[in-house]
Amino acid sequence: MPAGTAPPVRLVHRGSYARPVQQSRWFAPVGAAVAFLAVHAVLWWLATTLPNQPIGDVEITYRRWIATGLTDHVWVGTDTAWVYPILAILPMAAAAIGGVEHIATGWLALMVVLDAVACVFLWRFRALGVRVVWWWLLFLLALGPIGLGRIDTVATAVAMIGVCFVATRPAVASAVFTAAAWVKVWPAALVGVLLVLRRGHRRGVVVGALTVTAVVVLVDVLFGGAAYLLSFVGQQSGRALQIESPLATPFMWAAAAHVPGAAVYYDTGILTFEVSGAGTHLAAALSTPLMTVVVLGGVLLAAWAVGRGARRTDVAPVLALLFVAALIATNKVGSPQYVGWFAVPIVWGLVAGRGSARRFLPVAIAAVPMALLTQVIYPGYYDQVLTVQPWILVVLTLRNVLEVALLVWAVVAVVRMGLGGTRGRVGAGAGTAAAAGAAGSDGVSGADGPARTRPPRGRMDA
Repeated sequence: MPAGTAPPVRLVHRGSYARPVQQSRWFAPVGAAVAFLAVHAVLWWLATTLPNQPIGDVEITYRRWIATGLTDHVWVGTDTAWVYPILAILPMAAAAIGGVEHIATGWLALMVVLDAVACVFLWRFRALGVRVVWWWLLFLLALGPIGLGRIDTVATAVAMIGVCFVATRPAVASAVFTAAAWVKVWPAALVGVLLVLRRGHRRGVVVGALTVTAVVVLVDVLFGGAAYLLSFVGQQSGRALQIESPLATPFMWAAAAHVPGAAVYYDTGILTFEVSGAGTHLAAALSTPLMTVVVLGGVLLAAWAVGRGARRTDVAPVLALLFVAALIATNKVGSPQYVGWFAVPIVWGLVAGRGSARRFLPVAIAAVPMALLTQVIYPGYYDQVLTVQPWILVVLTLRNVLEVALLVWAVVAVVRMGLGGTRGRVGAGAGTAAAAGAAGSDGVSGADGPARTRPPRGRMDA
């Protein structure tokens, strides 16, 4: 609201008189804060009451890693090889400040704080007149306790903050995405989007990413972890198909049909459930090449679309979704927390202007039932997934189909933007300008604020 402008007034009728009542400017943030606390209270309660150990990784694996470091002075990532990038140890250690025996409570509290910080950064961003924070809270509620119970929560919350700087501070966005990638690798794909689609700002993107990486490497080397700095790269290369991954779906149905050799088993090395059977090793071996082909194909499609006149601001979030969907849909690992990654490119698409918000609206809607199906699978009825009950395999199949559908949607969206060419660029520009004038946005990200007559510094198409 411009300075000096009176807040909106509504009339309350009492008898034959009407008395003006000013709506408090604090009503919306207080309501959002109450909703945030309510959603996270529900998630906390589910995390501590539902079966199948929703926060089992925290209570068992993370606790063991920190306890070993504190008692035996052997730290994963610096003294031994580790499955995660080195910064992932920080939130685990922070959660144990009150004692390793209380790490679960410390972890949940830390995740709530991180989500709160991300919501504060997202607060000023709107999509089609609605604050995107509301969608994210709904998505988290649908996803369930897994949205708090894994290290992915940290990377997602940090990456969500990075989205807030994409339009105006690309170097900062790159640095934040890189920091998230040193917790869990996938946000590195978001840095890739900035590198591919930025025009005239690639130096800042590179500097932001290299600065964070240099600090991480320097600190790790000083603590003697140079030998294991990149150990996470090869830690999962030899694993088979995890039962929840889209690639494992036909083999899970084969196990349910009692096909000889098809079965669910527990991998004691990776600490996860996998599926065996004819063709599973080939599918697992092809997953990484398939992922590479899809990602490179996305890069080429995005470059082609931009070359034909598609707006970089429109293509960027779609390419981010394509990358994230490729990392999930073609992955031999199908951990339920991966679904939480989708929130970041979807929010990016929702805040990138009115045209982009309209484009991403069906994706945002589809992501909510996808998250809910994931909660039904884990932790809801994971024991029945392990025994390959047909009804839960139907749920798993539907969830996996939605994951693949988002990948297909992203590919089709890039192609359509490319085919639209200059006509699509002009239409998107008009839609964005109209959004800026109608909603008081900055014309780039859907943020609150006065309309601008010229593009703000750091636009992706600048």
